[in-house]
Amino acid sequence: MRHPPTDTALRDLILAQLAEPGTAWSLGTFGAAAEFRRGPDEPARPLADGRLGLCTARGGIALVPHPDLVPVAYETALPGGWSHAVALCLPETALPHPRRGAVTALGLDREALDPDARDEPLFDLGLGLGPVALLARAGDAEGRARLAALGGAPLPDPDAFVAASGRAGHPALVFAGPLGRVEVLRSDGPPPGPRAHAVAQVLRLGRTHVATAPIPPGLVPCAHIQPPHPLRDGAGAPCPFRRAHHDAFQTLLERWGDPALVALKRHRLGLGPDPGLAPDRRTRAVARVAAAQIEAGAYPEPRGTRGEVTEC
Repeated sequence: MRHPPTDTALRDLILAQLAEPGTAWSLGTFGAAAEFRRGPDEPARPLADGRLGLCTARGGIALVPHPDLVPVAYETALPGGWSHAVALCLPETALPHPRRGAVTALGLDREALDPDARDEPLFDLGLGLGPVALLARAGDAEGRARLAALGGAPLPDPDAFVAASGRAGHPALVFAGPLGRVEVLRSDGPPPGPRAHAVAQVLRLGRTHVATAPIPPGLVPCAHIQPPHPLRDGAGAPCPFRRAHHDAFQTLLERWGDPALVALKRHRLGLGPDPGLAPDRRTRAVARVAAAQIEAGAYPEPRGTRGEVTEC
């Protein structure tokens, strides 16, 4: 049985992950998202306006826990390993209606993370998405004129515009939704750092998340938390297995994961009874994740299950 989150539990989850420099954050939808990452020694400051978040010289994140927010922790199987995340979901009924379909001036960005940027104009880029609005903010006259000239019409090439934004001489990107915002001020620095993408071809599919993410029906991921991975560093490069990072995510999985899938994983590891789930894509993924984690040294191989873990 999944236990409903409390305001305190949600706040504690967010604050704990904000305090971890290796945690990556993303806000958006399938095909368009902004990521907030920071280096292990990169200076970061908390927000002073009551929102939960951080700012660096390259970007920032602000989160406002929604009363209907549902965290969903999960692991997905990858070739030679696995990934993990906590999706911050809202019910479909809590999402705003599809947004503007043309570039539109919104006035000054009074919600900017940096108070000095709150007198700069903000433009909706008109991608018409429900879970997130793609916005651009220009701090110089040339950038403002360029954005104003696009007003009233669909953005000609969203992929290229988003790819260029955040670089020197280009507008800052703001991805804003019902759970808060991520700002990408500079995306041309060394990783890990803020990044953004928009892929029109993927957006046209109209999906809310990748098919491998076990999001319960009726929920839509609006943001994701990606805690440090036990086998990859902040730049995504392989590293020796880190027990502390593995154990930390398993705690999140026990608290925020699908209880039936968590029970199945424990069974595949030889740590609990078989919950009796019918085989499907989700159960096969759990089996592959369990096998990958055994191979990585996270768990001993269950007695009598050699060759069994990868089949389900």
